[in-house]
Amino acid sequence: MTVFKDVSGGVALWRQIADSIRLDIVGGKLATGDRLPTEALLAQRFSANRHTVRRALAVLTEEGVVAAEQGRGTFVRSARRLSYPIGKRTRFSEGLAGQASVITAQLLSSTIENASAAAATALDLKPGAKLIRMETLSLADGRPLSRATTRLSYRAFPNFAARFVERGSYTLTFASYGIADYSRASTRISARHADVEETKLLALTPGAILLVSEAVDVDGQGKPISYGLSRFPAERMELVV
Repeated sequence: MTVFKDVSGGVALWRQIADSIRLDIVGGKLATGDRLPTEALLAQRFSANRHTVRRALAVLTEEGVVAAEQGRGTFVRSARRLSYPIGKRTRFSEGLAGQASVITAQLLSSTIENASAAAATALDLKPGAKLIRMETLSLADGRPLSRATTRLSYRAFPNFAARFVERGSYTLTFASYGIADYSRASTRISARHADVEETKLLALTPGAILLVSEAVDVDGQGKPISYGLSRFPAERMELVV
């Protein structure tokens, strides 16, 4: 049994409790309409007082994850998440087909930078090579679902950001450079809390959990063309490998 402690300098206990309940929902232990255990039982489970449990439930209520009904208890409001398949041919719009009506991508910023050791290795370039760094936000039916940082070779893809704004997708933009198709070479998935900027852009509440995908895409000849770090709200998305 996991013992939760409110350690000074660590994650607040109420946030740990909220995270644990979120993970129960994300992991399928709780479904839409299920009633959560009483405050007394949750307090016992997490070795916490009711005030701390109440704060955790208040945050989840504010997020819309749960809803309290007078005299009945607290219920899972919505456990529905969009499924995004991660495979050899990973495309955001195609992966969400049938789950959302309108899928859009916004360019937040575009800068030129020198490749770090990690980016150079991922893109098979020399350290310090000139890169394009793009920050984007993807939405489905107006709801933010992905905050991404993508790096590409400046030499191979000059003016990529401007073409992306015109075309609205990576697939169409790569096609404008003669790359008719591309595939996923590698994906590493992890999880962490959203930072302040991610919380704001993805319209989350403090303490929300993100699924983080670090990926490299290659062209038909196996040459790396992009190195991306995408962040997805775990309460809205599931990554299917």
